[in-house]
Amino acid sequence: MTELLYQKDSYLREFTAKVVETRPSSVVLDRTAFHPRPSGGLANDTGMLEWQGKRARVTDVYIDSDGVIVHVLDSDMLPEPGIEVRGIIDWDRRYRMMRLHTASHIIAALLFEKYGARVTGGMIEPDKAKDDFDLSMVSDWKSALRWAVEEANQVASRCIEVRVYRLPREEALRIPGLVKLAGRLPPEVEVLRVVEIPGVDVQADGGPHVGNTCEIGTIKILRLESKGRKRRRIYYTVEP
Repeated sequence: MTELLYQKDSYLREFTAKVVETRPSSVVLDRTAFHPRPSGGLANDTGMLEWQGKRARVTDVYIDSDGVIVHVLDSDMLPEPGIEVRGIIDWDRRYRMMRLHTASHIIAALLFEKYGARVTGGMIEPDKAKDDFDLSMVSDWKSALRWAVEEANQVASRCIEVRVYRLPREEALRIPGLVKLAGRLPPEVEVLRVVEIPGVDVQADGGPHVGNTCEIGTIKILRLESKGRKRRRIYYTVEP
């Protein structure tokens, strides 16, 4: 199993690792700070790998059918197994996704608390995010989403420290509202990673987040769409 460095430190921009396997135009590492798609609904990180005076661009990172994290390179020249490499994250891309990811937790928490609405889908990319909610219990769903973003901006401005910690699975699942994804429980693991915005939200989550809600900036709605009675979609970004 690859050690997930981004779960320990979301702000880690560079790291060293050893190659454990090579595949066509790709490598598997013993540890990584690159966040893979589609874990947590976030797009993958990009960046560079350097080794022995050589370098290649990391264009994609994904989890294969066996649960292995694969780093795709833009070169057929690959480091051999056992070689140490240095990974460099495209930080601007990652940091925007971190801001959007934390914003998404606040929006989801507010809608869950007020309406019992659960997330039915979503995707976070560097320039924007989209989330789907089951708002079938609300007649004016557009107003509900606008309200959630307005409230989320108020929450973000309070500069709340975001806490990340681990709890035994049984203990974690006793926390009300820990799982806000409709029909989905966290993976069958003994210890869950928990992301908490004190007084606002607590969720089981494996992705990178900002350390303080002040870092989010201002959440701005791009558009609202209906994708079905249980899929009311909001597109949004963060500024500046």
